[in-house]
Amino acid sequence: MKLFVNLLSIFRICVAFLIVPTLMLQWYWLSLILFVLGALSDWFDGYLARKFNCCSKIGGVLDHIGDKLLVVNTFIVLAVIMRFWFILIPVIIMIARELYISGLREFLGTQKIEMPVPKARFSMGKIKTTLQMITITAFLTLFAISTIVTPDTISANLLITMNILSQCGIIFMWLSLVASMWSATQYTFTFAEKLKKIK
Repeated sequence: MKLFVNLLSIFRICVAFLIVPTLMLQWYWLSLILFVLGALSDWFDGYLARKFNCCSKIGGVLDHIGDKLLVVNTFIVLAVIMRFWFILIPVIIMIARELYISGLREFLGTQKIEMPVPKARFSMGKIKTTLQMITITAFLTLFAISTIVTPDTISANLLITMNILSQCGIIFMWLSLVASMWSATQYTFTFAEKLKKIK
């Protein structure tokens, strides 16, 4: 089971790289399917690891890398495609946050001190990731639906659906930013505590 759980994380890493060309080529339905599968794999590997008690250090690392790559890669391409300030600003700040936290971990690693991911089921980091995945799913669904819009298929309901997806994507994007900054603050306090162990 441990191998299967790790394979799910490796699958998510592969999806993170596959989703970039599919978005650039405007294969939005495929991008949406890949992302949803990647997001579901995140939930399943965590659930299975807890249920069968098959957590491991390498599994934790693969899970962490898979989550970050999937979200960051997709956000970067979406920001390039959409080019709106209210998309670019949150994406830039959230990516900077990931680099900042990685920097803290790397420094502590040189001191042989771990800064583990909070294990609480509803930690702010997990909430942040969930909000980010909802944001991306909303935008990818919007793009996918836009590919079938023609003068013959356009309708009031379709336009309303697309508007709702657009608004949801923007709202959850900024909620993701708030959660991201909150989580970064928690990590900063944890980092400060860990520094006390360094002589």
